Parts: sequence; C-alpha cells; structure tokens
Amino acid sequence: MASLVQFLPLFPFFFLISFSVSHGPFLPKAIILPVNKDPSTFQYVTQLYMGANHLAPIKLVVNLGGSFLWADCGLTSDSSSQKLVPCNSLKCSMAKPNGCTNDNKICGLKSDNPFTRLAATGELAEDMFAVEFIDELKTGSVASIHQFLFSCTSSTLLQGLARGAKGMLGLGNSRIALPSQLSDTFGFQRKFAICLSSSNGAIISGESPYLSLLSHDVSRSMLYTPLISSRDGVLEEYYINVKSLKINGKKLSLNTSLLTMDGEGHGGTKISTISPFTTMKTSIYKTFVESYERFGFSMGLTKVEPIAPFGLCFSTKVEGLNVPSIDLVLQSEMVKWRIYESNSMVKVSDEVMCLGFLDGGVNQKASIVIGGHQLEDNLLEFNLGTSMLGFTSSLAMVETSCSDFMFSKDSSAFDT
Repeated sequence: MASLVQFLPLFPFFFLISFSVSHGPFLPKAIILPVNKDPSTFQYVTQLYMGANHLAPIKLVVNLGGSFLWADCGLTSDSSSQKLVPCNSLKCSMAKPNGCTNDNKICGLKSDNPFTRLAATGELAEDMFAVEFIDELKTGSVASIHQFLFSCTSSTLLQGLARGAKGMLGLGNSRIALPSQLSDTFGFQRKFAICLSSSNGAIISGESPYLSLLSHDVSRSMLYTPLISSRDGVLEEYYINVKSLKINGKKLSLNTSLLTMDGEGHGGTKISTISPFTTMKTSIYKTFVESYERFGFSMGLTKVEPIAPFGLCFSTKVEGLNVPSIDLVLQSEMVKWRIYESNSMVKVSDEVMCLGFLDGGVNQKASIVIGGHQLEDNLLEFNLGTSMLGFTSSLAMVETSCSDFMFSKDSSAFDT
C-alpha cells in the first residue's frame, strides 16, 4: 500500500482539499487517523501531516488525556508556514497558558512527557494540519486545517517516545486538543472514537461510520456510562464511575470510597493510552489478585513463578484452558464493562500467561487506571457534548477487531 506521502503528489489538485466551516464546498463526514502499536514501547502511534508550503508527515504518540498536540518544531515543518501565537490573544486564552515567553510576547504552554515525567515550557504556534477524511463511505482524501494550534517544545521531551515520534497528540477534553479543533473546523459533534489493537487501529472523529469501516454495525452493541467531572468542573482526562469489581460474577470486597474521586482529584477510574496495562492502587490490587488466583485455581489453572512486571502468572499447559471473567460494574448492575481473556491475560511465552494488571502503588492518584492492553479491540466513543462514554467490550464477540478497520487502498499512515 502506498502512503499518503506517496499518494498526494500524484493527485495534488484532487485530493488535497482545504475546508472551512463557512467557505468549503462540502464538509467531510468524519476524520480517520490510523494508529499503530509500537512493539518495543507499547505506545500507540499515529501520523499526521503539517506545513502549508511542504506537507510533511509527523509521527505522534497518542495521549488520550493530553491537552494538546506538542512537537519539536525543528522537526515538523518549515518556519515560513509556522506562526507563533501572541500572548494575551484570544487563541492564547483558549489554550490556558502558563505564562508568556520571549519577553512576554509569545503564549507559553507547559508540555510534558508522561513516560519520562519531564516537562518544558513550549510556545503556542499554528500551522496547517492535514488528515485523511471519510466521505460517502470512502477514505483516501485529505482535509486540512489552516490554523491548527499546537505547542512548539524542546527536543529533550522526545526522550522515551517510540522510535521516529516527534511529539504527542492530545485527545483530552480541552479547547485546543484534536477533537475540539476538528469539531470547530468541520462542524462535527464534539465526539470521537478510539479503536486500538496490538497491531493497527484507528481514531475517528465526526459521524460514526463503524458499519462501513468494520463491516459490522457495532454501535448497536454499545453500552453507555457517564464521563465524570471533578468538583471544580470538567476534567481534561477521562474518568468513569466504576462502582464495583467482579470476578466470575462475584463482587469483590473493596473499600468503595477509593472508587470515587475526592475533592482533591484522587481516586476514581481513569482511561489511559499511556499505561500499557491496567494499574490499581495497592489495596485494590491485592484483593483483586488474591481473588483472581482463587478463582483460577477453581477453574484448573496452575500458578507459576511470576514474570516481571506481572504479579500473577499461570501455565498454559492446560487442556481446555479457561480463565475467570472480570467485570467493571458501572452506574448499575446492568451496565458493566466485561474484560475477556484476550484483554485480561498476556502471553509472555509458549508456556506462560500472566494477568495483565499491575500494582500501581499506594500513591497512584487514580485508584484504577485502565491501560492499553485492556482497551485493545474495544471500541470506545467519547461524546464530549453529552459527557458520555460508549463502549463495546471485546469486538471478538461480534467476530471483528480494531485491526479490521478498512482504510483506503491508496494510503496508509506508516508506509513511508
């Protein structure tokens, strides 16, 4: 498959289409970004295109709760198409700056790398940004935003990112994160979906063409739960209200106050693409692992020496192997996120599989952080307008997967 970089020069006047809400000939129905999982870091990587004079690819690590896109501007596009945003401007106020730089002339933004926990003050900039769009059940054409806001930051923040990544793409609930900027430009509802896998997946913004892209109308099997906010208002990261945990249908005895976010923002259940596996506060993890081990024994599983970073592992040398089911019970007993074997277990060798949940320590801010492995092959739809999360549980139950997303035959994000 040819990449968009190869595809665009062949059709420069037909497929590079710029839109604005008021002037465009028509608006795309949805935007789709291919996502690959980096096998060495377990990070999810997408690719966009930036630069008015020369449309250049830029690989970015996906941060579901990130406030904005940040990138090393020396590696993204030429300076003639990039413009810095003045301090005290309307665009600067939208970004919630942490001060001004360059003698108080340029809007300053604190950018951080959650993998290394390094932070640096960047400068708010704007440039042309291009993405693949879906129209009439087809993909392959490109729509652009001429004044896409992002942070220009130091190359030191690139440490720890997947090979070739030049920054991070924030999908959080903020005014300058990708979903909000796409909504403002193309008139979409303020919602987006992610569908991750161990290989290829997608981010979709706009209408929900899951039937055309997955060949299954998985929206019919979606359940919905509220996205919760803090006492101070809307959270940029995404939290849900898990009321209890069940293993094989049996409710665990937990300190349920930990499952609720307190006034200082501690507790609750966060959804994250940064954590490769689900992590739990130590007290929750201990009860969870002990219960899972007990149910595993009752189902004929044989415990083996754990392999780091996992705390509980089993032999796979068991005929008719079955593992306990896990339920995250949400606003009622009727609404639960079931985690099946493909998302609960990690195969670490031909003979050993491990429970893909980790001890997050006693100081973990969120009591539960649902990580990437548990999100894979689950379609998640974040509706920021209604503050609701739609989720499917494993797509394997309807005989499809996130790697089945049908992109155009003429383009692929990573065949560069």
